[in-house]
Amino acid sequence: MPRHVLRPQGDFPAASLSRRLAAVLYDSFLCIALLIVVAFVYKLIQMGIYGEAQLRQWSEAGTLDGDPLLSTLLLFSLFGFFAKFWTHNGQTLGMQVWGIRVQNADGTAISPWQALLRFLVAIPAGLALGLGYLWILVDKKKRSWHDRYSNSLTVQLPKNAHRK
Repeated sequence: MPRHVLRPQGDFPAASLSRRLAAVLYDSFLCIALLIVVAFVYKLIQMGIYGEAQLRQWSEAGTLDGDPLLSTLLLFSLFGFFAKFWTHNGQTLGMQVWGIRVQNADGTAISPWQALLRFLVAIPAGLALGLGYLWILVDKKKRSWHDRYSNSLTVQLPKNAHRK
């Protein structure tokens, strides 16, 4: 499947750590909202199937703690959020605000497989005290762990390019 070329095209510098972290912070608020909505809808569906009294009983007994189906839905929802943005225009909403983009070296959008690799590696990159992000300070091409593993680049777009 041919990859689509992202606009604008050009040889852009790697995005700085501060811009990347600002975009992560911005996107984290959006992700929290997404997770709240998904969990709410899931609980409404459960209530429709089992009834409020049964759910209350299970909740008091601790049966609903650590619901693997809900956890899976939340994880898939997060991946869907990032994959949609990364594979279509290379930017999440936070990345758009901060003028950065994820792309292949040739300026094309990353594939769904690359998005999955980025997503899966970004989690431990952040959880390992941010070492996966701080790696850009020592990498010659200023790549994070998830940039390297997914064979993608996070670039800084020109100021007027991301406001169009």
